[in-house]
Amino acid sequence: MAIKTVDPKSLKTAELHKILLSAVAPRPIALASTIDDDGQVNLSPFSFFNVFSANPPIMIFSPARRGRDNTTKHTFENVKKQQEVVINIVNYAIVEQMSLSSTEYEQGVNEFIKAGFSQIPSDIVKPPRVGEAPVSFECTVDQVIELGQEGGAGNLVISRVKRIHINEHFLNENGDLDTLKLDLVARMGESWYCRANGDALFEIPKPIFNKGIGVDALPNHVLKSTVLNGNHLGRLGNMAGIPSDEMVAKEKESEKMKHILAQNDTNLQRKALHQYALSFIEKNDLEKALSILFSLN
Repeated sequence: MAIKTVDPKSLKTAELHKILLSAVAPRPIALASTIDDDGQVNLSPFSFFNVFSANPPIMIFSPARRGRDNTTKHTFENVKKQQEVVINIVNYAIVEQMSLSSTEYEQGVNEFIKAGFSQIPSDIVKPPRVGEAPVSFECTVDQVIELGQEGGAGNLVISRVKRIHINEHFLNENGDLDTLKLDLVARMGESWYCRANGDALFEIPKPIFNKGIGVDALPNHVLKSTVLNGNHLGRLGNMAGIPSDEMVAKEKESEKMKHILAQNDTNLQRKALHQYALSFIEKNDLEKALSILFSLN
């Protein structure tokens, strides 16, 4: 497998920017609304963004210096002076409007109007929130950290959440935010986005309460499988324990397993065994899948 190794110092900023944004993705989008000293509203999206703390509730986004001319963005100037921002979350229903708001309009042009968003007064901070956003966070700015003075340098805006506004349409029956209803979007490299819905969504049990056996506890033939991939092994390794001798013995008594284990060709036998186990991994019946795999140990 060929690997291309790159020294960041050997690249122009635009080239490095392209690699970073294509590789580090998908990235959530902060549609940030701010105001200037004259009370003029600005709205702009940023994909250098995430949540970094729940107690205290902290979000950080970065309006970077423009690579082409080293100028700073209105959002950066506004948060430094006013120290307030509303971070609006972007879903698929508003992604085109969000993109339009990224246009570099002149100072004083209201992107809410240009992009067709509803401008809703906030409760605590001066900047308004986006009425169409599924969730909006009113924030005060704790700190702005400038990472450099050259074009492309980021500016970390450390924002403390003071109010959260949730459109109840996006709640489930338990009153929690529903991932499927949210239909969020994220930024990729170049002009690409991705949509967190449909087949793009999947669940993985978190290995928090049970200490998984680990991939290294699986039979050696499983580790060398040409049928099972790293994700399959990771899921099996998340199980709390290996199957008992009784479970394995019971599995060996099935007609399917007798047929597989009776094969003389080792490679064909293992391939058939792994394919049989895979059919249960795909059904999330991991206990049975492990019993199958440990039948040949």
